[in-house]
Amino acid sequence: MRRERVSRTLPKKCVEWLNKKVKARIYANKSHAIEILILKKMREEKSCHPP
Repeated sequence: MRRERVSRTLPKKCVEWLNKKVKARIYANKSHAIEILILKKMREEKSCHPP
């Protein structure tokens, strides 16, 4: 998958949550976490809205 740089601003609580998940090695880094969570949401929406 081709990647594109994206700048983001998030609420402090979201960043703290991301940092905890990265520290627990659930995600490799914050970018990885955001990518995985977005892909999961995209799959959920696709399964809820068949063509």
